[in-house]
Amino acid sequence: MAEVVSLRTSATAPGAPLNHFWSAVVGAGRANEGLRADWQAQLAEVRGACGFRYVRFHGLFHDDMFVYTEDDDGTPQYNFQYLDTLFDALLDRGVRPFVELGFSPRPLARETGTVFWWGAHGAPPTDLDRWSELVRRTVAHWVDRYGLAEVRRWYFEVWNEPNLRGFFRGTRGEYFALYRATARAVRSVDTELRVGGPATSNFVPDSRFDGETEDFTVHQATLGVDIDTLDWRPVWLDAFLDFCAGESLPVDFVSTHPYPTDWALDEHGQGEKLTRGVDATPTDLALLRRIVAAGPYPDAEIHLTEWNSSSSPRDHTHDTLPAATFVVRSVLHSLETVDSLAYWTFTDVFEEGGAGPEMFHGGFGMLTLQGIPKPTFHAYRMLHALGDTLLARTDGAVVTRDGATGAVTALAYHYPPEVTRSVPASFDDRAVAERTEATGEPRRFELVVEGLPPGAPVAVERLDGEHGNAVAAWRRLGSPRETTREQERLLDRLARATHVETHTADADGVLRLSTTLAPWSIVLVRQVG
Repeated sequence: MAEVVSLRTSATAPGAPLNHFWSAVVGAGRANEGLRADWQAQLAEVRGACGFRYVRFHGLFHDDMFVYTEDDDGTPQYNFQYLDTLFDALLDRGVRPFVELGFSPRPLARETGTVFWWGAHGAPPTDLDRWSELVRRTVAHWVDRYGLAEVRRWYFEVWNEPNLRGFFRGTRGEYFALYRATARAVRSVDTELRVGGPATSNFVPDSRFDGETEDFTVHQATLGVDIDTLDWRPVWLDAFLDFCAGESLPVDFVSTHPYPTDWALDEHGQGEKLTRGVDATPTDLALLRRIVAAGPYPDAEIHLTEWNSSSSPRDHTHDTLPAATFVVRSVLHSLETVDSLAYWTFTDVFEEGGAGPEMFHGGFGMLTLQGIPKPTFHAYRMLHALGDTLLARTDGAVVTRDGATGAVTALAYHYPPEVTRSVPASFDDRAVAERTEATGEPRRFELVVEGLPPGAPVAVERLDGEHGNAVAAWRRLGSPRETTREQERLLDRLARATHVETHTADADGVLRLSTTLAPWSIVLVRQVG
């Protein structure tokens, strides 16, 4: 017999607060991409549909933003016009910046062109005094332009993944010195501005990886060990908190990147691609909460400023339904742990490895470059539909209530128990993704909600292999590498066409719903009247 996921509750039950931490922050590639009209249009769409409140991206001080240059005699020149255009566009669309302060502008970079197709200068600044003045002037400019009350609502994160060689060509000690200088520069503008770090990647086995450098031979030595038995910890975090406490530095939030499918890279850019257990993300988030609570900054917020099923912009799983179900499962298993879990990224307008070779190339985005929604877009849209009060939960489903309207919403998903790992990555081609999609058997979802108005209408929306699945529709068209405008319009329509049915509560105000969940499907149940 099919496995059954069952929930019973009342619309008038007291419930508990439900923080929508999953929609606090979303990621994007780099600042200059945010000057594009299509990027801005897609940001507006995910803001409206998925509720994202902040966006984070690299390259704030990269050469293509022209913020910092030097005259022939070495005199610094500051130009905020491109930043103004970008930040105006964010705020006009109801989204605030989660500011990542990095990388070095070319005149200050110890090494140049160290990472990405666009040549980010992932090296420490050669002059921390000039770096600090750049940070101070930039933040002060924002305060002048947008007002102190607005900028106090932003976050300022120091650098990105400084434990990875391409992103930071320096030691841990040099990053700590950079954090000290940057945090003090931010706070010199206003003492209530929020600053944090260390923005490291990733969770790795054992505290041995918390040293000044990463030793790949230690990675190799643990191969063959059951990775779920290892002690996975966030890189540098304990040492970072101790350093900041010793230097009396502000840490308003702690940030790191809990990708569940790979190790941190060594100084040669090598690493082992491993898929951790399906509960890796909720386990990591709960551990972070314990570490911060027991440390010198127990009141610091916790922001996971990058996260996805894998850290590769060429993982074909990202385009598929299992990626969406992985998002929903991970989020619902991580309630009450952190303040944000930022999906990386909202769009395939993303050029770290250059342009994607075709529409569905395994990019991070929940929207394709053409703006066609992938299943992950629907996952976040459905999560956003949940209320702010949790009424009931079980493994596979939750029921919530909206505090303003009283409307009840339920969300159910089917992550097949046969898949004991985080959704497997599919790097080289689509073979692994397609095998994963074919895994699993149907289950039943039984929902009973009492206390509704008699005859209350309820919409039941379904995302599955046949509905709202853009890449499946693309395959049915023959997987064209180059698409016509007509094909793109068709794919966009099919990608948005989730299946919706209408049910009603009975005369006693009881909703009884029994439905089949196909493997990897997600079902949203919403009271609509």
